[in-house]
Amino acid sequence: MPYASLWEALGGLGIFILGMKLMSEGLQKVAGEKIRSFLEKLTGTRLSSVFIGSCLSASLQSSSAASILVIGFINAGLLSLYQALAVMLGTGIGTTIAIQFIAFRVSIIAQPLVFIGAVLKFFCRRRRWVYAGDLLLGAGLVFLGLQIMELGFVPFTEKAIGAGLHQVQFPWRLVSVLLGAAISFMLQSGSAAVGVVIALTGSGLVPFDNGFLMVVGEVLGTTLIAAIATISGSSVAKRTVFIYLLINLSAIMLVVLFPNAFRSLIVQITPGGYDPIISPSSIPRLLANSHTLFSVCTMIFFLPLLGFFVRSSKSMLPGGRQKGNDFEACCKFIDSRVLNTPSLAMLQAKNELQRMTEITVSMYDDAIEQFFRFDAKRAIRIRNKEETLDLLQREISSFLVRLSQQPLSTETALSIPTMLTVVNILEHIGDQNEIIVGSLLKKKENKILFSSEAMAELKNLSVRVGDLVHLALLNSESFSESSIADARALKDEIDTLQEFMHNSHIRRLSEGKCTILAGVAYSDIIVSFDKIAEYAFSIIKQAKRLSNE
Repeated sequence: MPYASLWEALGGLGIFILGMKLMSEGLQKVAGEKIRSFLEKLTGTRLSSVFIGSCLSASLQSSSAASILVIGFINAGLLSLYQALAVMLGTGIGTTIAIQFIAFRVSIIAQPLVFIGAVLKFFCRRRRWVYAGDLLLGAGLVFLGLQIMELGFVPFTEKAIGAGLHQVQFPWRLVSVLLGAAISFMLQSGSAAVGVVIALTGSGLVPFDNGFLMVVGEVLGTTLIAAIATISGSSVAKRTVFIYLLINLSAIMLVVLFPNAFRSLIVQITPGGYDPIISPSSIPRLLANSHTLFSVCTMIFFLPLLGFFVRSSKSMLPGGRQKGNDFEACCKFIDSRVLNTPSLAMLQAKNELQRMTEITVSMYDDAIEQFFRFDAKRAIRIRNKEETLDLLQREISSFLVRLSQQPLSTETALSIPTMLTVVNILEHIGDQNEIIVGSLLKKKENKILFSSEAMAELKNLSVRVGDLVHLALLNSESFSESSIADARALKDEIDTLQEFMHNSHIRRLSEGKCTILAGVAYSDIIVSFDKIAEYAFSIIKQAKRLSNE
């Protein structure tokens, strides 16, 4: 019965996806947790970046997962736009390795692999053998799932639906590409999507001429997954995915415009030169080779053009450069090559520190806005700024320490310790901002209610601390005696206000107007504001000490 065959095919699909997941997890665990360190160290050139992208995609068994991981590295400032594009191009090569593995399936070994994998997974005590069991069990389920899928789809080729598909044969080539992209997008894995296409084409339900276009469309689906991952990411990540999308769309359009030439190349590079019409058994190998050919040609053609794309990226996708909003997780000004010129290096460090200061102030302003209207997108932006501050702290501190080892003037030598202290203080202010936003998020998720009196007190405190933060951070270059006196008076006012708020809080607790959970969240926020005020005032004291020296 057709329905029984349909359920058989869907069951095979489920086994196939489960196998892909187990095999992916097993590979990751067997390979260890050194992917990140390799990515940081071995992306110095185009070819090494492509190699790392291939290894990353092959080990994760998913180019989409690899692309999302690369987006995370970009947001963390570990990869530049140039490096990221080369790594992304390499993920296609890694995916094709997994697809070749699937195409070489031997159904007779599926059951032995499942048995051996299950024995290792459930009866071994050493972790490495357990992870190897996951890998073998997943591989066996992949082969078994493909076999069941093909058997389930075969009856449909004899029915009206199969005949209809062969008569229509997807009259628009783009439909085949979009269908492949949709399968890849839904399965969240390029290699899994191509496995499904192999099953559909091998069973005869989909003609080969549409099948290889669906395989090419897999790349588009993977790129769309990466695009979604950049929604709340940095502008560098968005530019990376935008350029990667342009590259893939250009390559796909060449295949769509010249399908016969691409088809002939596939047949020629396949050992034996089998034609899918004459030898249907060669279809898995031909489809796998179509993905390999597409990925390799895309890399060879576009890899030399990466420099052009990087130089044109800002004009292709402009990003906002408003004050305080330039919070990409990377350094904009410092360059280790100028350390031998201390005056220029010091100027770069001051510019980077000024940028870090502006990010800190804008982060505080965003955190305060959450008191008046909580916004999930703003919370994500605050978290991104905190990651940027962490990276800038590491890079600026390292730069200043190396600069201190050079022959310096007295003024420069005295400035470096103060700048190091300010860098650490700014990062601490960012930490406290994140704690405040986390407390507000916890309040919202747990439906904790503050009394109107408590909320008014917090808003008033946030404004007064904000005045001190703006005074300390945005005027650190030009402190006069009067501004220092104003800052001290403002700090005393904040201390008095905090003491009043603590007393009010204890009174509300004793009168039963405040719950324990609300009281804890309220106290945490007050403590964070107190620390921010202390940090801001200490920056003023550092600036005064430096001027005296």
